[in-house]
Amino acid sequence: MLTIVAFVAALGLLIAVHEYGHYRIAIACGVKVLRFSVGFGRVLYRWKPRRPRPGQDTEFVIGVFPVGGYVKMLDEREGPVEPEERDRAFNTQPLRSRAAIVAAGPLANLLLAVLLYATVNWYGVEEAKAVLASPVAGSVAAASGLRGGETVEQAGFEGDSLHAMRSFEDLRWLLTQAALDGHDVRMQFVREGERGRDEAVLPLSQLASREADAQLFRSIGILGPWTPAVLGDVMPGAAERAGLKKGDVVTAVDGKPVVDGQQLRDVIRMSVRDGRPASQSWRVRRGAEALDVTVVPDAVQDGTATIGRIGAFVGARPEFVTVRYGPVEGLWKGAQRTWEVSVLTLRMIGRMVVGQASLKNLSGPLTIADYAGKSASLGLTQYLMFLALISVSLGVLNLLPLPVLDGGHLMYYLWEAVTGKGVSDTWMERLQRGGVAVLLVMMTIALFNDVTRLFG
Repeated sequence: MLTIVAFVAALGLLIAVHEYGHYRIAIACGVKVLRFSVGFGRVLYRWKPRRPRPGQDTEFVIGVFPVGGYVKMLDEREGPVEPEERDRAFNTQPLRSRAAIVAAGPLANLLLAVLLYATVNWYGVEEAKAVLASPVAGSVAAASGLRGGETVEQAGFEGDSLHAMRSFEDLRWLLTQAALDGHDVRMQFVREGERGRDEAVLPLSQLASREADAQLFRSIGILGPWTPAVLGDVMPGAAERAGLKKGDVVTAVDGKPVVDGQQLRDVIRMSVRDGRPASQSWRVRRGAEALDVTVVPDAVQDGTATIGRIGAFVGARPEFVTVRYGPVEGLWKGAQRTWEVSVLTLRMIGRMVVGQASLKNLSGPLTIADYAGKSASLGLTQYLMFLALISVSLGVLNLLPLPVLDGGHLMYYLWEAVTGKGVSDTWMERLQRGGVAVLLVMMTIALFNDVTRLFG
């Protein structure tokens, strides 16, 4: 139920903001707006303002299907217009006014994203501290000399200035951008018990993968923040058979010291050899007592690989910090994050078009609904960040030069500005059909990806 409510609320807000952008600039340009609709299909509710704007008689409508919306303006191409109102029709407006009205919808979504990110920055959010877990064996991080337990203070692209890493999410975002864009990352960190600051360079430009998935982060080697190697709830399985209990701290496996939960998880995963799990000798601290325990993980199938599992949660909650910014800095950070997400979205779309990135990156309504429910269950700040991300995506996608989108209409106006004449009706019809076909293909792929992710 929470998923449905969160999804519908998100769609309603983002669509309303998008259409309000069109509506508000149309009013400012003197265009008469006939209807403002959020949703399609049968009308659930309609009303008119008691005190309408001068020269306006707009009907506001909420439709039964909240999957889109529209602003219907007075237009000679859609019906007869009285001579005295012709100067208030959309099609009679100067080119700059028509372009401003069309662009206002996507820009409204981008502005909403700035405000949402800024609100989170002002309110503050609990995020994991930028302390690194043990790197994955054979990864870029491991080859760069990282061992786990490093507190990253500053990081940035190699050759650029470094920025403070207030949380692990700051670092994860930097690594994502660097890996997808082919940049190396330089980071400065301190290790517990050691004096002075160390530095490492992660050559992420050498990674062959350009997909923002779990495999990319395994290649980088930094999967999450540092957590102690302590056991959580123990379920039926290898851990229970070995006599392990919740709260046990694992200090060594087969004589090798265990630094953190990530290292222990990797040791368990890699315990399967030739389809059979190998016996492991664990050194465990239970309160003030030290125990030696023999553990034989269970072999389970994970996709195409066979890995080890023990039937217990491994790793405790990482150390968290509250990340909060002042009024001006919070707003600037919100604008900066909106710009970065917009650029990253465009680059990923470009890579998918030229075949450098998989179409599996496309997500549809099922995935969005799933994320809406999950983010809402985690609290207000997580839900606001989800809304900001979807708002950026909606704004960027609508600016793409596809004929049925706002970007397509801006493309027509660019042609008109260059040639001095509008696109002919014949070409307009052809382009519209092509745009609909492209959108249908994209929607089909996105829905297929949704079903594969959620039910595959």
